[in-house]
Amino acid sequence: MNKRHKYHNHNKFHKDMQENISNEKDIQNADLQPEETAEESTLEEVTEVETEQIECEEKDLTEEYNELKESNLRLLAEFDNYRKRTIKEKTELIKTAAADVFTEMLPIVDDFERAKQSLELANDILAVTEGVDLIYKKFVKFLNQHGIKEIPTENEDFNTEFHEAITLLPAPSPEQKGKIIECISKGYTMNDKVIRFAKVVIGE
Repeated sequence: MNKRHKYHNHNKFHKDMQENISNEKDIQNADLQPEETAEESTLEEVTEVETEQIECEEKDLTEEYNELKESNLRLLAEFDNYRKRTIKEKTELIKTAAADVFTEMLPIVDDFERAKQSLELANDILAVTEGVDLIYKKFVKFLNQHGIKEIPTENEDFNTEFHEAITLLPAPSPEQKGKIIECISKGYTMNDKVIRFAKVVIGE
């Protein structure tokens, strides 16, 4: 009887221990489950925040790109308009400048016409010569006012930057060797730039 009682007590003790262990595991699992759920919830919240931040950054970058693109297109359009306007202004300026030059030449043409009429009726050759000389001086003055000047040739040393040698002839004197002894066609510069070389004969 005592043995059965002891055995029964032993089984009961063993069963109680198992129940206690099972209860402890359930409690531990119950304690851990909310923590794990809270961690998962926190991770989800962090992920959502990061996603929102990325979406906001993408939106900002897209808006900035569109603004830069629009600004660039405006600049290109403005530059194209400026280029066209500049070309038009230059063309008109050239036309206007040419018109101004020719307008200033018209009085000289008038002088030549009057001189031509005088030649038909003139008896005084000296007066006609003086009239033509005045017209010539007036025309030279007009050219000088527009930066056009005659290239010096008389007793000048030959210079390939301004002169074009047509031929060589014996120099009248030793001092004129290598110098210009005759000008066949006058040369001119415009604002110090050669627009026509002087054709000359060089002494040798």
